[in-house]
Amino acid sequence: MEFLPKLSQNLLEILDDEEYYDITIEVGNDPNVKILKAHMAILNYRSPYLRRILSTNKKKNGGTLAHIKLPNISPEIFQIILRYIYGGKLSVEKYDIPDLLKILVTANELNLQELSNYLQSFLVKNNASWIEQNFNLVYQTSFETDSFPELQKYCNTIISKKPDKIFKSFDFSLIPEKVLISIIQSDDLRMGEIRVWEHVLKWGIAQNSELPSDFANFSKNDFNILKNTIQKCIPFIRFYNLTSKEFSDKVIPCRKVLPKELYMDLLKTFLNLHPGSRPNGKLKLRNNVGSKIITSQHIELISKWIDKLDVTDELSSSYEFKLLLCGSRDGFSIKKFHEKCDNKSHTVIIAKVKNSNKILGGYNPVEWKSTDGYSSTKDSFIFSFEDSINIENYILSRVKNEGYAIWNGQNYGPYFGNDDLVMNVSDKSFCKKGSYEIPIRETADKFSVEEYEVFQITKD
Repeated sequence: MEFLPKLSQNLLEILDDEEYYDITIEVGNDPNVKILKAHMAILNYRSPYLRRILSTNKKKNGGTLAHIKLPNISPEIFQIILRYIYGGKLSVEKYDIPDLLKILVTANELNLQELSNYLQSFLVKNNASWIEQNFNLVYQTSFETDSFPELQKYCNTIISKKPDKIFKSFDFSLIPEKVLISIIQSDDLRMGEIRVWEHVLKWGIAQNSELPSDFANFSKNDFNILKNTIQKCIPFIRFYNLTSKEFSDKVIPCRKVLPKELYMDLLKTFLNLHPGSRPNGKLKLRNNVGSKIITSQHIELISKWIDKLDVTDELSSSYEFKLLLCGSRDGFSIKKFHEKCDNKSHTVIIAKVKNSNKILGGYNPVEWKSTDGYSSTKDSFIFSFEDSINIENYILSRVKNEGYAIWNGQNYGPYFGNDDLVMNVSDKSFCKKGSYEIPIRETADKFSVEEYEVFQITKD
């Protein structure tokens, strides 16, 4: 039998008893300072941080009544921590989230690893909505040190799926350089590279209120100021992911903030490209859905198509792409498709054509089924990309005859329209003009699928 509750109660009674203390702790800074009484033995064994301080203090004071100062900790937060140190309990429900963050930071400073781990888990599992609403505060707190891995991981997941949570927040300009770099260097950031570059420039200008808002009005000194401000961010901008037109429109006007060698190499690279093309050999694309076929840039474009937006519009919704099926992992059989995807709605099918760079796909907002018959929807579409790099070279075809949008059959894999996109997966597949606006492939010849993936789409 365990008697821990009674032990905890007795230890808290010791803390409240002012007769047997042997140390005083001066907490806080003037004018908010408080003297608290405690017991060296308990502090010594409960906090490695306090143990180091007490060890030094004991030598200085020769064993007399010890006195230590903790000026960087608020008295109110330390009193909460002190009761945890003695009683091993913390009623998290009693405190609001900002206070819990302060408790977390103090627990880390005092090397109270158990409490730190618990608070991180509690915040992530029980306060998702609050974290999103106060994202910058939580994110900056989590990156003040490298001691909050669970909170950091959670924040990075939010950023990768919903980068606008931080980039469009009113206090974006206040985030520290270290935090900005941690965001833009991520492979999982779901944002086109041109927008990453624009946000870095915006942040840099915001750090210097004297700078003009238009590069056309920049002096040589203005460019030097901005260059010095964002110089540590530059290595993490994937300029070679830009199209030639994006480079011309968004980089050349502020070229003076780039290192000369980098700019000259970019200039030579982009000069000979078609405006919508990217330099194949130097790409480092971002991808956060585990796809072997598409990148975050495809995801952003497909998300716009789902919302019926123009390519130039900003996303109005954020979607999570959950991988249901991958041919090379799960097999290419029709049976496996129905096993994994039947009764699943809002799915995106992606396929890479064998012996080609071409990508084909379609969006089905209704459920897949094994029973023969058509499903009606006005929101489905099919598409193709010439390759996995230049997303500007695409064909989008929306359903025209909605009563024949999706065919369901146990002997077929993904089947859009009246033969508009038929993927028999392990067998021969084909595309013909039928129920959708335009054909997405220049020929109706059958083709084989080298790899294919099915994602279920949900709004974040």
